[in-house]
Amino acid sequence: MGWLPTVTIVMPCLQEARYIEACLGSVRQQDYPADKLEILVTDGGSRDGTREIIARVAAEDPRVAMVDNPDRLQAPGMNAAIRRARGEVLVRMDVHCEYAPDYVRRCVEALDRTGADNVGGAQRPRAHTPFQRALCAALQSPLGVGNARYRSAGEEGFVDTVFLGAFRRRVFERVGLYDPGAATNEDAELNQRIIAAGGRVFLSKEIVVHYYPRASFAALARQYYRYGQGRARTVAKHGRLLSVRPVLPAVALVLGAALLLTWPVQPLTPWALGLYAAGTFLEAVRVGRGGGLRQLLTTWAIFPVIVASHGAGFLAGAARYLRQRDWGEPERLPPRDPAAA
Repeated sequence: MGWLPTVTIVMPCLQEARYIEACLGSVRQQDYPADKLEILVTDGGSRDGTREIIARVAAEDPRVAMVDNPDRLQAPGMNAAIRRARGEVLVRMDVHCEYAPDYVRRCVEALDRTGADNVGGAQRPRAHTPFQRALCAALQSPLGVGNARYRSAGEEGFVDTVFLGAFRRRVFERVGLYDPGAATNEDAELNQRIIAAGGRVFLSKEIVVHYYPRASFAALARQYYRYGQGRARTVAKHGRLLSVRPVLPAVALVLGAALLLTWPVQPLTPWALGLYAAGTFLEAVRVGRGGGLRQLLTTWAIFPVIVASHGAGFLAGAARYLRQRDWGEPERLPPRDPAAA
């Protein structure tokens, strides 16, 4: 490996006492040179023992430090850590993920090989519970993830966004930090600014990370509703779409509602609903076969929950953010003083 830049891992967290120690353990075991690695955990004021765990780990390992995040959201937490980061490369990590031991090294290699401004791997789901196994099956389908390339472990190439991300520091000098008002979709919004500024985002199948998805229908619906709101905010902020993917669930929800409301005066509704039910059932069989009847039925039910929740969130977000702007010019990271590097 030729290029060996200093790397800062940035990990936002809040109330993560159950997961933070194991996550930090895996991060500290990365095969990247230890003297080139810094680990900054931004905590949003946890009261469940998370801060005490971070402090104990930091006392054992000088590479680890805690950064306060009084705004609690991930985007301002990322910004707080980026401002004090020493690394030439900044790697975003999430507490609810498992990282291959070569994750950081593969990120650096991909940045060096491709010349990209941001690189990342696919969002590979992994399950603990029966519901998560059904959800993992649904997330293998275009009905669950649309045409998002970063959801496919076999995809590679330049894309519109990636899961998490590893950035050259100069990106934040050129296009600015994360949007501090973004409650969700902050990664895609930043990547959109990178691409608009002439930068490139690369998806590598050699960068391996697994994450654990939501564990219930209610949690899944809340998650995708927030996703929809965040994507509507990004569209309203930039006034353009990099793809039609964020809009499709809202279109499907509106069409479905129109069919239901006009059921008494036209004969198409039962046919359309029947075709949708049959199509999603066959897709649940395709992606969930081998998991038993319960998993198949759960996967079948997950498809409309994802679409309806995301669509409703997008419509609510559009109604809000087209009327009320809550963003401004992004703060840019000041260029590093070469003498201090």
